[in-house]
Amino acid sequence: MATLRTPTVRVLFDEAHQQAWTTRPEVAEQMLPGHPGDSSYEKAANALSARDFVVKAHTEGHLCDATLAGVDVLVLPHLSEPKYEATTGVGVAHYSPDEVATIARFVTRGGGLVVLAESEQDKYGNNLDEIAGQFGITIEHTSLQDYSSYHQAPSWINVQPNPSLKPRRGSSPLLSQVSSSVFYRSGSLSVADSTAEALLVASETATHPGAVVMAANTHGKGRVVVFADSDLFGDDCLDDFNHRQLWLNTMYYVALPAFAADARTTVSDITTHRAWAELKEATSTLRQMQQPDGSLGAATADLQKAANLVTRMSKAIGTLRPDFPSDADYLDAVVADLAAWTSDGYGKPNFGHSLSLFRPEQHRKDGIEHLIVFPMYTPNGSLDTRFEALIVRVPWPLWIEQLEANSFDNAKFVPVHLVDSTEGYDSECAVLFPETVSVDGPAANYFGGIFCDREAERYRRIVGAAVESTNLPLPPDVAALITSEPMTQDMFELWDLIHDRAHSHGELPFDPFMIRQRLPFWMYSLEELRCDLTAFHQSDELADTFPFARYVQLGVLFDRLFRFPITGSRVRNYDGLAGQLLFGFLHSRSILTWKDNALSIDWANLPAAVNDLRLEIEDLYRAGIGSTKVRYWIAAHDLVAKYVQPNLASTWTPESRAGRDEDDHRAWVTMVHADEFPLSMFYQSLQQKLSPLVERKLAA
Repeated sequence: MATLRTPTVRVLFDEAHQQAWTTRPEVAEQMLPGHPGDSSYEKAANALSARDFVVKAHTEGHLCDATLAGVDVLVLPHLSEPKYEATTGVGVAHYSPDEVATIARFVTRGGGLVVLAESEQDKYGNNLDEIAGQFGITIEHTSLQDYSSYHQAPSWINVQPNPSLKPRRGSSPLLSQVSSSVFYRSGSLSVADSTAEALLVASETATHPGAVVMAANTHGKGRVVVFADSDLFGDDCLDDFNHRQLWLNTMYYVALPAFAADARTTVSDITTHRAWAELKEATSTLRQMQQPDGSLGAATADLQKAANLVTRMSKAIGTLRPDFPSDADYLDAVVADLAAWTSDGYGKPNFGHSLSLFRPEQHRKDGIEHLIVFPMYTPNGSLDTRFEALIVRVPWPLWIEQLEANSFDNAKFVPVHLVDSTEGYDSECAVLFPETVSVDGPAANYFGGIFCDREAERYRRIVGAAVESTNLPLPPDVAALITSEPMTQDMFELWDLIHDRAHSHGELPFDPFMIRQRLPFWMYSLEELRCDLTAFHQSDELADTFPFARYVQLGVLFDRLFRFPITGSRVRNYDGLAGQLLFGFLHSRSILTWKDNALSIDWANLPAAVNDLRLEIEDLYRAGIGSTKVRYWIAAHDLVAKYVQPNLASTWTPESRAGRDEDDHRAWVTMVHADEFPLSMFYQSLQQKLSPLVERKLAA
């Protein structure tokens, strides 16, 4: 199965100036027939192509503005006059003054630049030092040896993070999860600009003690990283030590402006149609006349006005109907339901017939649009029933189609993006569920729509603010996710696909959707968290063949830790409690650390710790199969209470619950405190800081 996802950032390797490295295997074979891996960056390029980058080689001609148009990151591998090194054999080993200026403009405008220099830099006849010097970094004419701290020979020097470097709060640490690295015949660098950072240095036993071998700087809107060695990312060395991680960190770091600038537009020609404007206006006016249950309160309402509005709505729907062929039967039923509501005297609306014919899950095609008109309430918006008119678009790219068909079957799952709507969706509502539609009797339940664009916007907004507020340093690829609109949208599509499916899989001692059950709210917390942790675990396994899947882990982690605990009412807030539980568990394992008013995460040990919590919840479920209902609820309360302190007024703690009748289930549920597990001081402070963002209403 080829699980393909369109990358978002474009990388260009320059191979047109007598480079000693190439991303093209056939060229590497020509350069060094006996050992092409010593001149090949094929693995480095493939590592990027497997993630979020499109990689190309510039093979001839000068670098100019036209060449770099559309490029986000430029990589300049070591170049040499052919008498010193085997090279790509094209161009000259020198950048012209125009090219040097072009590169400077490229970075200033927001481009990323990676320079891979060498030892004894001056002898090769290139002017990489002139290019790096524009950004406050000097490439020195040196060759480092270390006869005390080396790998296989003194020319393979062990390098270390600069001990004098002071981490900058809110930065993206380039050395995240990089604990070891070896440079071969490395040169050295110096930094002259006050904003430049010397990141990796040689040991004090090197021939140039503490010499800088890796430096970074910002310039205008762009970012630059310079290395004094080009071998560490070659095919022979990329998988040694933490070189691959360092390479990925570097590329995500310099590409961060591109990730932040990349955006998708959800627009449609339909929104300019006069009939859509008519439908929106008539629906919005009718909304203002409705009572909380959706009726008009016929004794006081202007029924003639209402009849005219319904006629306008029906006519507009009929005009728009040809533009939505997959919804034809449904839209006919909407018109019929509107007519029935009118003839029945404008009581509580019953749109059960039209709801049963709205089947977006049968038309999951990338870019297909649906026109939706229902009397409904909008979760996170209002529980009052009002008419809504929406245009939504389904994102269903090939990679999602393949995953749903082959790995995560989820027939009801429908990701959607909001194109336009009436004012009920000017809220934080991010779902389109059948149960929100006004019907008589049980609602048809064929689909579940998640507004991935809205989830993604809220995620970037709240998580970004929480990261800043807690001074949490983020690895560069994590920072890229949080700033990128396409990546967060795609992440939610994948996360929701896996999460929703998890509800019906596993050793489940109760109806996984808990329909029509009355349970203590922490049971809902555990079920939602179990499904999220299952998604975390399954995405980790999927990442071996589909690297993008690892972002689901970050979705689970940050939404649970930062958004859910501080949003919504504290009355039986089961989503919030799930986040509190995850935080408490990770903090108890020292995976999360709060020190010096800054939060830190042990990224290396995070996946294993999260999996331990998943297994603990699954053990509870497995034991629950043979337990009585109340004892199962008690065991679940005890599990949560291990990591989240119960309310002082709780009657569910061991010292308060003894001696009650186990058969009286309702009495036990009634005894649940509205805020059974209050917020900790950490979350109270975070909630106070972020409340303006959390409560913000989305624009229409």
